[in-house]
Amino acid sequence: MRKAGWVCALAVLMPAAGAQSQTEIAKYAGEFLSIGVGARALAMGGAAAAVANDVTAGYWNPAALARINYPQFVLMHDAEFGGLVNNDYGAVAIPVGPSTSLGLSVIRVGVDDIADTRNAGVDANGNVTYDPSQFTRVDPGRVTYFNAADWAVYFTYAHRQSETFSYGANVKLIRRDLAEYSAMGIGFDIGFWYNPCENLLLGANLQDITTTLVAWNTGRNELISPTVKLGSAYFFDLLGGRIAPAADFDIRFENRQTASTAHVGPVSLDVHGGLEYDFRGLVALRAGYSDVKQLTLGAGVHFPKLNIDYSFARFGGADQLDNTHRISIMFTLEAEQYKRPGE
Repeated sequence: MRKAGWVCALAVLMPAAGAQSQTEIAKYAGEFLSIGVGARALAMGGAAAAVANDVTAGYWNPAALARINYPQFVLMHDAEFGGLVNNDYGAVAIPVGPSTSLGLSVIRVGVDDIADTRNAGVDANGNVTYDPSQFTRVDPGRVTYFNAADWAVYFTYAHRQSETFSYGANVKLIRRDLAEYSAMGIGFDIGFWYNPCENLLLGANLQDITTTLVAWNTGRNELISPTVKLGSAYFFDLLGGRIAPAADFDIRFENRQTASTAHVGPVSLDVHGGLEYDFRGLVALRAGYSDVKQLTLGAGVHFPKLNIDYSFARFGGADQLDNTHRISIMFTLEAEQYKRPGE
């Protein structure tokens, strides 16, 4: 980890160090918010706006959180790119009354132990130098280390209007740290979930709907553009179990062009596809294709009150980014005294 940090320390600090007082729509400013949570959904390529039906819905679609009938807790650890980036997630959700759910989710994406060599360059006499023409080597004794971490906290409200329709909203707080630089932000999501017929589910999550402001202590302000996430899923029985194909479509307004699946001017479209086979509520197999053109695979085991899920994603060959493994554990307080009233 520290060897990698030696290479990238100055590079990652340059954007923040050079920032001036300004406000602009920043492409990819909220990218860490779109990585995703929960090994089940991630194994399905992130196609979860309609299919999410547990505590992770606080992230994927706040409206779907109204579908839970018992309190739930979830923890996930995601070692991305062979452990270079750590993505950790935890959430809790509780049903309140006959039709409301409340949730709290916390996400941290970070690279730890990055070497800071800004004050470690020395000249031939061993004196610290900032002049490239005098630089001869890095003095290991002068190297310090820092963490680069992005935090997001989601407060979720969901209401079940009827058995087939629910709506919800997120208030999310953002904190970003990069050495001595930091930023704070606040954003809002609005979600809808609809079950028009027995086996068809539809979902919509309007993320950062008011345009999220992230303010750096350097005076630079970044704006995260809204994203419209539309999802669908269909369930049918086959081979003694239940099969659920799902698809999500992310509509963005950041002028991503060739970095997206398709685009028209500044408006871009990214596609997620997933498939789940659940055998009698005991074990599940999953596969998907994400918006970054990556094949995902995974499995889940269902115990009484406990679900353990795993997902795998491959990023290129051995000379490129390493593989990513994700594990999440979800616990449900499935007891009569905790059951949603009226269920």
